[in-house]
Amino acid sequence: MKIVKRFLKFIIIFIGLFILIIIISVFLDKKNTNYLKVKNIKYANNNSYLITNANIIPMNKDTVLVNKMVHIKDGLINNIADNIEVKDIEIINAKNKYLSPGLIDMHVHIWDRYELGLYLSNSITTVRNLWGMPMHLRIKKDINNDEIISPMFFTSGPKLTGPEFIGDDNLQLMNPTDAKEKVISYKKRGYDFIKTFYNLNEDIFDAVVEQAMISDIDIVAHPSQKVPYSYHFNSQIKSIEHVEDIIQQPLKYNLSDTLKLKEVINDFSKSKHSSFSPTLTVYNNIYQILIDDTILESKKLDFMNPLIKIVDSKAEFDKWHNAKLRDSSIVKRIKKQHDLHVKIIKKLHKKGVTFICGTDAGIGITLPGFSIHQELAFYKDAGLSNYEILKTATINASRTHKIMNEMGSIEVGKIANLILLDENPLLSLSTLKNPSIVFIKGRKLNRQTLHNFEKQAKNRNGLIASAIRYLENLIFEK
Repeated sequence: MKIVKRFLKFIIIFIGLFILIIIISVFLDKKNTNYLKVKNIKYANNNSYLITNANIIPMNKDTVLVNKMVHIKDGLINNIADNIEVKDIEIINAKNKYLSPGLIDMHVHIWDRYELGLYLSNSITTVRNLWGMPMHLRIKKDINNDEIISPMFFTSGPKLTGPEFIGDDNLQLMNPTDAKEKVISYKKRGYDFIKTFYNLNEDIFDAVVEQAMISDIDIVAHPSQKVPYSYHFNSQIKSIEHVEDIIQQPLKYNLSDTLKLKEVINDFSKSKHSSFSPTLTVYNNIYQILIDDTILESKKLDFMNPLIKIVDSKAEFDKWHNAKLRDSSIVKRIKKQHDLHVKIIKKLHKKGVTFICGTDAGIGITLPGFSIHQELAFYKDAGLSNYEILKTATINASRTHKIMNEMGSIEVGKIANLILLDENPLLSLSTLKNPSIVFIKGRKLNRQTLHNFEKQAKNRNGLIASAIRYLENLIFEK
């Protein structure tokens, strides 16, 4: 009897300590991101400014509006003119600088709040998170209540998959009824989109689309191999993700199947509803792993979430490093496929397909924030002009969903998500890496503040807190 009592006492103490560790870890992680709170950032309470002498890149047309004034009032663009007279307002002289809409990354995976600052420091003023979890609803709530400074934040619900098990991080749908119930639930709980994923057969896929129409919620599609690729050209599906899935699904890894590729490209060109997010960077990072055995030691990975770095980054490295040890020719094959991805983008571009910029940041070694500059550079390789490239991360992205229409260009009435740059991005995309000022809903963040965001996120703690949030997802979303 004494042994049993001691054992129970031990269990109670263990559980108590475990709960205490959870509380302390989550509290410290939240405290350590207090630098993002509006009240803790200089000037963040002000969202009204008069910008003078600005060269404006409006992005609703291919031009530069020279030496203009922009009046930001209560977070919105109130006026654009040669001369604006406003009393009692802070004036920002933008002489010899360029004012552009903030960038939009349409495919990210957010793991903690530190990453929000990394996106801002890289000129990104809006993100579309496509791996929804309960923690994202809390982040979204704090952003919408103006409690923290962050890019504007939109999130899908959990990834919807078919009955076949492909990992704890996906939500399995067993039948059409289950599919409809999940769509209804995600809309009610505050998720912005539905994300479809692998293994959805036609019956379940149809149920998701049907209920999404009824519930008035957009779908973002990671193509399912259980239906034809053309199945994804549906009016409720607003964007299709990943150029590599063209290789995997309709081409079945046959890089020489030009007839099937032509069919897919023609289907894209006929679609009036879906945009395409190629996410070239995340696949190219497989090649980077294969050619650099020390990549996990790179200083740039200091900006990855600590849980992702020791779990997903390591797993991705081990997978491809071991594949190379078994067959060294894989290096050339992956490079060849990446080059084909770029050629596909070039072919789709010639057909007038609408591209939206997405990086798939937050998994593997694809960095939050920083990766968008590589993604945009790949579009340059595919033959897009700088204006066309900027459209993918501004006006094209904002037109994808109705709830994002009020951003993406510099026009009266739009949200003042703006970046002030030292050079003209229509001539040099690299200037996007170091904005002088970022305006998020009219709030001014100078370079010093943005640099601090990077400093706070580098080599951050938060491993336990991230693990707890992920565990919460596994418990409550299953």
